[in-house]
Amino acid sequence: MDTAALVPLVVLVPLLGAAMALAVPQRRNLQSLITFVSLTVVALIGVAMMVIIDVQDAPLVMAIGGWEAPVGIVLMADRLSAALVTTSAIVLIAVLVFSIGQRLSDGDEETPVSIFFPSYLVLGAGVFDAFVANDLFNLYVAFEILLVASYVLLTMGGTGPRIRAGITYIVVSLVSSVLFLAALGIIYGATGTVSMAQLSIRIAELNPEIQLALNLLLLVAFGIKAAIFPLSFWLPDSYPTAPAPVTAVFAGLLTKVGIYAILRSQTMLFPESDINQLLMWMAALTLIVGILGALSQRDIKRLLSFTLVSHIGYLLFGIAINTAAGFNATVYYIIHHIIVQTTMFLCVGMIERVGGSTNMERLSGLLKKAPLLAVMTFITMMNLGGIPPFSGFLGKVGLFSAAAANPTATHYWLIGIGTVVSLLTLNALIRMWTLSFWRPKSEIKDGQSMLQQLVDAPDLGPERGSREVPKLMTAATASMVLVCLGLTLFAGPLMSYADRAGRVLSDRELQIPWYVDPPQEVKP
Repeated sequence: MDTAALVPLVVLVPLLGAAMALAVPQRRNLQSLITFVSLTVVALIGVAMMVIIDVQDAPLVMAIGGWEAPVGIVLMADRLSAALVTTSAIVLIAVLVFSIGQRLSDGDEETPVSIFFPSYLVLGAGVFDAFVANDLFNLYVAFEILLVASYVLLTMGGTGPRIRAGITYIVVSLVSSVLFLAALGIIYGATGTVSMAQLSIRIAELNPEIQLALNLLLLVAFGIKAAIFPLSFWLPDSYPTAPAPVTAVFAGLLTKVGIYAILRSQTMLFPESDINQLLMWMAALTLIVGILGALSQRDIKRLLSFTLVSHIGYLLFGIAINTAAGFNATVYYIIHHIIVQTTMFLCVGMIERVGGSTNMERLSGLLKKAPLLAVMTFITMMNLGGIPPFSGFLGKVGLFSAAAANPTATHYWLIGIGTVVSLLTLNALIRMWTLSFWRPKSEIKDGQSMLQQLVDAPDLGPERGSREVPKLMTAATASMVLVCLGLTLFAGPLMSYADRAGRVLSDRELQIPWYVDPPQEVKP
């Protein structure tokens, strides 16, 4: 068997599963099973690709339908792609189990079954396609698949706040899509191709000013997807309104697709168009604005949405370092943040059930009500805050070490900013945990006075009252907490794998399995 045939399966399997789930809208358990099996198959394929690519030390490449580039669509998986496909599949499975537990307890109030599971699989297909796309147009198609599925999931339930958030989300996403499409047209007009392998050669032949303009145009398009400041204004108002499982998936995966696109474009397409200093400043502002927003929130979902923005700054910092060590740390930190951020939002989904709200003014005494939830939330927030010996700490040390190994004044400034932001993140999370879990109900008025200076969440719903947490929701969240701990326990092998992935990213020729001789191609 040609192992390259595994690559398109990560997209075809969830799309086929979505079609099968849509064909049986009234068979709820069957839809759940189809979705679970589809994502499990993708996870196993992802693991297989990681092993095969690492052993043969070469990417897997498949030209769909036998049509080579630039006519055909080429899919490619290297170490980074395979790792992100596997990580995304694991996250999607855990959130799926969480959502099944919620549905069994609450019915279809939050996730109407006839559309939830097919949309969920289409979203997964879009994420996987983005990670294995080897031409810009296919990447654009992946973004559009994500946009359609995410809009359906975001507005599920049809409440006023969700529709308003959905409108903002889709307008911003369409602006990003238009910019990306415009960049595609200009790139094709200038080079005669959208294949990344060919573009890596042909873009270098363009005038440096044109290279810079194209690079900046793609950076804006991808920066909106990644929620980089000042393009992150839409995220804190969009994600918190969605159902808990949808928020967890969005927070964990969608912004990382944008970061992945930036990482690929900077290392593969524009290695000679130096915008690293600009990326450094954008990383610093994203870190600062994100954490200041988090510190000013009363609502836990909005607090975590702002911490999500701030952590995108760390990932952008790793890309801007532009060394093998920086890419190594970025690869590890992407995997860490996908898993930990998703887990944190799953914990918040459980907090909302037990406490009846995500507003810190209304929460208290959850330690006695739900001690296991308190422990899981504490472990996850310590990891997210970067406390040793957790993976968040290891990832930040890797980023800071890579910056210090190539010392500049900007690098040192960003190391300082990153350290302060990490401490402020921990401060915001500890305040959240203390008020929600540790504070007795009798002291809730004192807590309210503490929060008077903070910003209330828009369209804050009424308190729903405490509800029982289904065992499936607890099991899914606990499993993800164990995966978080696994990132620390197996940090050695994971960092070694990330080192090998970063080595490829630092050398453009290693990212391209084959070359097309430019003189043999007809260029406009």
